[in-house]
Amino acid sequence: MKNSLKTAVLVSATALSSYSASQTYAYEFEVGETTASIYGYAKLDIIYDVDDELGLTSLRGKAARLDIDKDEGSDGHFSMQAIESRIGFKTSSPVQGSDLITVVEGDFYGDNGNGGFRLRHAYGEWNDILAGQTWTNFGSGLSATPLIDFAGTSGRALTHRQPQLRYTQDNFSFSIEDPDDKGGVVDDAGAKSSLPDMIVRYTDRSEFFNYSLAAVGRYLEYDNAGLTTPASSDSAFGWGTTFETAVNFTPDLTVRAGVTYGDGIGGYTSGNTSPIPGYVDENGSLQTVRTVGASLGASLTVGPGAINAAYSRVENDFEDNPDYVVTNENTTEAWLNYIWAPAGRIQYGVEAGWHQREQVDGNKGDALRLQGMVKYSF
Repeated sequence: MKNSLKTAVLVSATALSSYSASQTYAYEFEVGETTASIYGYAKLDIIYDVDDELGLTSLRGKAARLDIDKDEGSDGHFSMQAIESRIGFKTSSPVQGSDLITVVEGDFYGDNGNGGFRLRHAYGEWNDILAGQTWTNFGSGLSATPLIDFAGTSGRALTHRQPQLRYTQDNFSFSIEDPDDKGGVVDDAGAKSSLPDMIVRYTDRSEFFNYSLAAVGRYLEYDNAGLTTPASSDSAFGWGTTFETAVNFTPDLTVRAGVTYGDGIGGYTSGNTSPIPGYVDENGSLQTVRTVGASLGASLTVGPGAINAAYSRVENDFEDNPDYVVTNENTTEAWLNYIWAPAGRIQYGVEAGWHQREQVDGNKGDALRLQGMVKYSF
């Protein structure tokens, strides 16, 4: 059995794993006809929250996170963390004329961010069929401007990982996906999922212009039999669409944009602080929540790195429902950073991020985060 060890450099097409335009490195070796590689990085985040503490990542308006005018939090919070660090294992084996690809990857965001190992990816792909947990088919990552903050830009299509079965043919891909993950479920006692979310996407890439179109259909349902008296139930259809693009205007300038829109789309909009696809009104009817999001960003190569700037906004329509007066109705965010590589496997970066939230009752709050990073890849 052949077992030779060598080092190979692999370039990530979209760099979704860290929302940065960096290279991904791997140690590659061969066992028989199987090529295997181990990859990952160690990353230190250095964080200073000028206003209220935002948590491990900018949690975008969770209760008591962003200052609300009438109930401001404390100012000035310093922290350091390394839990974004990750490790992955990939194999490629020829099977009946096609390559069988397997990937298992994790980081240390488990145990509610207390450093426990967390599964990110675990999937196999053969003959254009992918099965397992990986990026939802709804998002392509094209509109993700490189950020240091692990939360990434909001407003665009979600790039969360969820269990799925996917078929890809040329530029088209179709998937059925777990409806109970970040896509969200009905915010009511008795929420249930009886059908998978269904997603179709078309992606076209070229040297200068790249774009992706996707749509998701969802069956939302609740049935509180045995939980409340009298029991009630209802269902509704949820849907969402997205468009993402990345345009290379020059070798040094890339502009990215993303738009999402839907009714009952829930958490399929990245950074949605109120990922509730629907709620039950006073008549026991299931009402879907309309959501719209947008993001715009640009990257300009300067010296050994790039300046990245991004702006995004997410809005939810709760139709002045009194049960949601302190729920976040919209969030607005902006980032500016510089990420550079002094050597092949090393990245440094500094970033400023501004975050604002507005509740259904009109109260607003905002916060500023300053962040730096040191990242060593292997």
